[in-house]
Parts: sequence; structure tokens; C-alpha cells
Amino acid sequence: MLPKWFNKWNAENPTNIYGPAVLLGGIGGAVVVATLLVTWGQPYATDSLQTGPRGTGMSVPEFEYELATPDPAIEGWFASTSDPIPPQGGETTAAEARENVPPGLGDLTVENYDRLLAAMREWTGIPDLFEDAASYQTAVGHTMVSMTQNLNENWGAHVNANKEVGVTCYTCHRGQPVPENIWFQETPTVESMAGWSANQNRVTPVSQFTSLPSDALQKYLVEYETIAVHDLESRVDNQIPGDPLIQHTERTYSLMNYFSNSLGANCLFCHNSRAFYAASGQVTLQWSTANLGIDMVQELNNQYLIPIAGLLPEERLGPVHQDAPKAACKTCHQGYQQPLQGTNVIADWPELATTGDPVYAEPSEQAAVTD
Repeated sequence: MLPKWFNKWNAENPTNIYGPAVLLGGIGGAVVVATLLVTWGQPYATDSLQTGPRGTGMSVPEFEYELATPDPAIEGWFASTSDPIPPQGGETTAAEARENVPPGLGDLTVENYDRLLAAMREWTGIPDLFEDAASYQTAVGHTMVSMTQNLNENWGAHVNANKEVGVTCYTCHRGQPVPENIWFQETPTVESMAGWSANQNRVTPVSQFTSLPSDALQKYLVEYETIAVHDLESRVDNQIPGDPLIQHTERTYSLMNYFSNSLGANCLFCHNSRAFYAASGQVTLQWSTANLGIDMVQELNNQYLIPIAGLLPEERLGPVHQDAPKAACKTCHQGYQQPLQGTNVIADWPELATTGDPVYAEPSEQAAVTD
């Protein structure tokens, strides 16, 4: 006996014999696939990074094929790098022989400066960088060189947290005049609303295309607002002034979601799943590195990037507030736990690692460091 629904459908559709077959075939195929997954296991092997004590659920599972896949930008990096030329003493300096030399690079030998300049032009996609003293790109470039030296010299606890890695222009720019993952202030996102509702419920790149608040980067990475969530106690009858509200929790989740997408990691990379709110005692070492990164980006935005707004042409400014482009985790990391998967980018470019005298390794020594 066929089911009544089938007899009814067959009577109403006497010439269509494929619909039920496709439906039943699809259901049957899904059952087969589910059975295979249960009995054989999922076909892609995973690896797990333990980030906290056993039994706490603090681990990050990742697909092994993804771990084995190199960041495609690494190839471009090696194509643009070259060995430094250790000075022998008495060489002509860049300040003596070249024009528009950025502060901090004037004492380089001409050979090393020209080598670095050629690389920076390739890294930034600006073929005439520092050629025209009147160009805004020259003034901005001078600031960016100082910023890069500061990041390498004073923020080693973050950029060199696990090993010497460092940053160069290529870390963010990847051959483009404007890095791909900069951000602008976008709130209010709902002009018809006032107050908190104007900051959320409309997807934006800043909110990672979610309905979470779009002002998290502005508040936390520019305005130094405290990252916090409301605690576990009821505050209905006894709200203490200054305590975080549920809105602060939503904004914090927006920031955490941004972190996760920036590093290609989940919450357990830094937190214990049973106590996300615990800022000490139940977090990983990566949590401390991330907090240093927050401090670093706050300084980077406020001391280097926001002040250059007056140098930039209108088309380089934000569409809503005409603000300068700013940086955050994704600007450097671009989906990886370490930018360029931990490639040491300052070993060949000690000129960008310090505001003092660069320490050059001999080519043979440098090859060993790079390998």
C-alpha cells in the first residue's frame, strides 16, 4: 500500500514521476552520508592545540589540511626580500646622498637604503615612494617608517611573543597602497534610531557582518573604553553606577567575534569555556599576548594613524566621518594566529627593527636564520 499523500499527489500530477523519486533519493542519500560519517568518522583529520589544563575544554581543534596550507602571501614576501649588505665603515650615508629620507633611516649606507627603498616600494605598491617631497605619500610614509620601528622596538612582547617575527610594511600592505583590512568609524549605522539601537542591527564590515554593535573597534581600540561584560548577579533592583550593562556585553562580543575572525581561532584560544568572564586564573598565555596587542593597537591608532588624517586626500578618508583609516588585529594577522604564519620578516630588514644602529648578520648567518 502506498501512502495516501502519494496517491493524492500521483492523481494530481499524473505525468510527473520524478518529483517523489528526487525527494526520496535525496533523503536516502542523506541517510547514507550520515551513516558513513558516524561509522567511518569525518574524512578530514583534525589536530588539537591544548591551550589550558586538561579537563577544562581549553583546546582549539583545527583541520590538518588547513594547518598544512601556507598563507599565499608568504610567497610574495620571499620574492621581495634580499640579503642585507653589512657596512664595512666609511660608506656614504643615505642622508648625504638621497632626498626625502625618512627619519631614522638617514644613517644607513646608500646601498642598504636603496635596497630598503626598493623593497618598500614593492611592499606598498607605490613605485615612486619618497620621490616627491610634496606628495602626501611621502609624509605618510615617513610616519609609517617610525611606526614600524616603534612596533618592533617597543612591542616585542607582542610581535615577537613566541619567536622573532616582527613586522614590516609588507605585513599589512601586501603590495597595496592601502592595506586591505583597515577600518573606519561607521556608527550610527541606523540613522533613524537614537541611542544604543543606532549602533547595531545592521551588518557592517566592522561588526564582521553580524547584527552586533559596529562601534566596538572605535570604543575599545581608539577611545580606551574598558572591555567588560555584566556579571552573574541580578542588577534589576540594585544597579551600581558605572557597572557594565548588557549593552557592554554585546559590544564586547562584537570585539571578540572580530578577534576570532582576525586570527582564525575560536574563543578557547584565550578563554576557558566554563568561565569566559574570568579575566585571571582561567585564561591562557595567549590571553596576555592578546591584551598586549590591544594596548599596542590603541597606541598605533592614536599616535600614528589618526594624526595623519590631515595629510590624506578626501578619497582616503572614511565615508561617514571622514576619519583616517585605522588598524586592528586583522590588518596584520589576516586570518592567521601569527601574521604570515610566523615568518621572520625583520631578519633581513634590521633597519626597520630599531631606531638605533641596525645589527646586520653576515649573508651566511642570515641564511641560517631564515631557514
